[in-house]
Amino acid sequence: TYLANFKLHCNIWAIEEGMPIFPQEPIVTVEGPAIECQLLETLLLVTFNHQCLIATKANRIVRSAAGRPVMEFGARRAQGYDAAYFGARASYIGGCGSTSCVMAARDFGIPASGTMAHSWVQVFDSEYDAFKNYAQVYPDNCIFLVDTYNVVKSGIPNAIRVADEILKPMGKRPKAVRIDSGDIAYLSKKARRMLDDAGYPDCKIMATNSLDEYIIRDLLLQGAQVDLFGVGENLITSKSDPVFGGVYKLAAVERGGVLVPKIKVSESIEKITTPCFKDVYRFYNRETGQAIADYVTVRGETVDDSQPITIFDPMATWKKKTVRNFTAKSILTQVFDKGRCVYELPKLDDIRNYCADQVAHLWDEVKRFEHPHRYYVDLSDRLWNERNDL
Repeated sequence: TYLANFKLHCNIWAIEEGMPIFPQEPIVTVEGPAIECQLLETLLLVTFNHQCLIATKANRIVRSAAGRPVMEFGARRAQGYDAAYFGARASYIGGCGSTSCVMAARDFGIPASGTMAHSWVQVFDSEYDAFKNYAQVYPDNCIFLVDTYNVVKSGIPNAIRVADEILKPMGKRPKAVRIDSGDIAYLSKKARRMLDDAGYPDCKIMATNSLDEYIIRDLLLQGAQVDLFGVGENLITSKSDPVFGGVYKLAAVERGGVLVPKIKVSESIEKITTPCFKDVYRFYNRETGQAIADYVTVRGETVDDSQPITIFDPMATWKKKTVRNFTAKSILTQVFDKGRCVYELPKLDDIRNYCADQVAHLWDEVKRFEHPHRYYVDLSDRLWNERNDL
């Protein structure tokens, strides 16, 4: 009967979508009757963990592409329908420029993108016929898939021939060729020379085929002549690290109008929880705008950013840093007030732009793919004492 007549009464705060987040800080805080908080647990975790995972992987891949467009092509390899659908949204926030998932494109307003399939090429009697028919149907967005048979001996020559015979008389130009197999660094260089010699220096080269941030980085280091990337399975499944370990833990219980802190203790130090109803501040350097550290406090504590403040590692308290000339910004935003949504969801493009801006505020050392510098998430003296006492 209770569930049949259920109504939400919770207050909920969250760090806004697009902002980089770090271990050991509260990302979503829920305050309300215990049964309501428990009913939300799995929904919040599956939403938060999956989409943060894909947005993070997408952002790494986009950064590795060094300004070249990245298209999300993962729907066919996603872990189910919702993973493809919401993964496309998350990858767009992370920086991908488009998606091949048409339903996500339609519903979220993400640009849709795609090219011909190998089956298109194979259906026709020849590769030339396949390219010719495609050019007649899509003269304004003609991308030729050139590796069905042989990139250098067949694919590029047929793409050039169709561009000369079909597109050029229409006043059109080929948009790109796509290479989906083989040594992409070598083949892209050969393709670039062939296209340039044929008078198509504006025809871009697109690479696909199980790409990730490491392969893309290596391709560019090897001088690959690739202008844009289509990334599928390794993005949509975050293959290199497919689990995002966000947890949902009780931090305090209200007794007679007073909040009583609660803690989970473990022999594994990283699994000991931080008690209390908490706030999170991000410290920004006033001169450079770079993020210095996140500072977790007991709710209601004030942070005076007009004075220097000494922060310390909660796990190794002898590691200290005095922060000066900084701005402290509270980064938890109220989303629900007594069960009523009070937050106006920004447009998806605004979230994506916010993500790019906030990632730019992180030091490059924090964004390294291997052995990154650990971003500081420190506790206020009062919060650390509460935790230590418990």
